[in-house]
Amino acid sequence: MKLLEINQFSTLSEVDCIQIQQELSKYVIEKNTIPLEDIQTVAGVDIAYWKKEEIEWAVCCIVVLDIHNKTIIENKYVADKIKFPYIPGCFAFRELPLVMQTAAKLTYKPNLFLFDGNGILHPRKMGLATHASFYLKAPTIGIAKRYFQVEGAQYCIPKNMAGSYTDIIKEQKILGRAIRTHTNVKPIFASVGNYIDIDTVTKLALQLTDKESHIPIPTRYADLETHKRRTELLI
Repeated sequence: MKLLEINQFSTLSEVDCIQIQQELSKYVIEKNTIPLEDIQTVAGVDIAYWKKEEIEWAVCCIVVLDIHNKTIIENKYVADKIKFPYIPGCFAFRELPLVMQTAAKLTYKPNLFLFDGNGILHPRKMGLATHASFYLKAPTIGIAKRYFQVEGAQYCIPKNMAGSYTDIIKEQKILGRAIRTHTNVKPIFASVGNYIDIDTVTKLALQLTDKESHIPIPTRYADLETHKRRTELLI
């Protein structure tokens, strides 16, 4: 498998992007490459956008946490212009350059990356979390706040009880899970990115969620950090 250089993304057409996604999807491994008990650190990844003088900008924040005491080990960010247009289903080509610039600043190598977005819950099983895994060379998870509708996929709302979940299924294949992390709160939508299985994704989503929010701590902290940085950069 040969990966395209990220600096070449801006030259791609929609057809090119789809072909790349279809090829990479053959290499997704929905099995744990690291045992759950060996995961010590998790990085939350999020991106926030804004426009300035008709130019689109974004800031990516990666927050690395100790999985046991939930303390922040490292926090890095990068802001840059967005060079790739918005194409539905090809979001990773917009965001991966910024993600990799930010990841390159980390001095600590996380065991796992958790993205505010989707993994294989995608028309070509190649959401941002999955696509990024090949460049990060690490297990990844996608956790979305809203359901991304994949044609032909179906699920039912999980019971209104913390810890309950239902599978999102297409052609007898699990693409993700709707997980209720708190009672009386909307579910989150979790999916395998790469190098991990759906049961481990579910366990981590619940383990990494506290009483403060129904969103797992790593991506919640990353989300808060992106809004903070965006505010600073807009001043």
